[in-house]
Amino acid sequence: MVSSGLLKFVSPCWKPSLEDDDASGRAKGLLWYKNSGHHVNGEFSMAVIQANNLLEDQSQLESGPLSSIDSGPQGTFVGIYDGHGGPETSRFINDRLFNNLKTMYGADFASDSRSISADVIRKAFSATEEEFLSLVKKQWLNKPQIASVGSCCLVGIICSGVVFIANAGDSRAVLGRSEKSIGEVTAIQLSTEHNASYPSVREELRSMHPDDTQIVVRKHNVWRVKGLIQVSRSIGDAYLKKAEFNKEPLLARFRLPKPFCKPILSAEPSILEQKLYPEDQFLIFASDGLWEHLSNQEAVDIVHNYPRNGIAKRLIKIALHEAAKKREMRYSDLKKIERGVRRHFHDDITVIVLFLDHHLISRNSSRGPPLSIKGAGGV
Repeated sequence: MVSSGLLKFVSPCWKPSLEDDDASGRAKGLLWYKNSGHHVNGEFSMAVIQANNLLEDQSQLESGPLSSIDSGPQGTFVGIYDGHGGPETSRFINDRLFNNLKTMYGADFASDSRSISADVIRKAFSATEEEFLSLVKKQWLNKPQIASVGSCCLVGIICSGVVFIANAGDSRAVLGRSEKSIGEVTAIQLSTEHNASYPSVREELRSMHPDDTQIVVRKHNVWRVKGLIQVSRSIGDAYLKKAEFNKEPLLARFRLPKPFCKPILSAEPSILEQKLYPEDQFLIFASDGLWEHLSNQEAVDIVHNYPRNGIAKRLIKIALHEAAKKREMRYSDLKKIERGVRRHFHDDITVIVLFLDHHLISRNSSRGPPLSIKGAGGV
């Protein structure tokens, strides 16, 4: 559980606005937020804080039709795209992935599919990956650095009483489930992460590349794939997927000493499909910048113990207090640090909290006004 001391420390500093009528969210310095809104399955709150020179986190919430077919399913789609090496891939995913999902559902509709499926999600990831690699090929000679840009990709979809969690990379989705017997809300992690810091990921890489003794390398106390990158799955990162992009004019620091025959990284997501129950209260989706400073249970306790309005912004603020404390500085001083330099203290952080209304979820055909909102539109 989050410490009472931390909650008391942050509480006096926090005064969320009573309402947020701005449909596209608001920006304040490096912070963008949408305090509250409604999706077809309940309420939501979103926030983004920028640390890099260019914001590398992108995100979206889509509520309403999940298909290009009029009679297709309705639901809620959440995407968290944590870029690395630049913002190009995360921006591309933000523009293309949901459209690809709707298209893939339409293509599968003829096969008698009436709801979203893991196969449709997998195809949407694959189509987005192929589109981006095609873009890299087109821009290779004029903009070779785009081959070293990639993004983690976390997707959550609520449809017909079921939640799908698809993840490639190390962003995280956590469910808050009410435990009436103990009067608390328990954190349940729903996403599988693909980061070389986990022994299971290193073993997976070694089993896939048995002849490569350098497939994972520990540098400066951090495990990295080929000594270059922490995540083992992503969209983009063409330089570690196709040997044709791992050569000049790519910068020398990204070029491997030996050519490779098969992709080192994968865009294949881990997918969980799980029924939602009345005790399931909310879902927290966030890039790894949040989880560097808060545990799953701490985040769930914060969402459970405070008003819904502005809760995503509150999670970010508490994480920044923790980041400042780790550097033995005051939060007020951290806020004065400009983007770029700020990255030495914390990462870009994106948070989307979905509250679950089971009266709406139980209506499998729940319909409401369509909503499309992109995080950090104002930053």
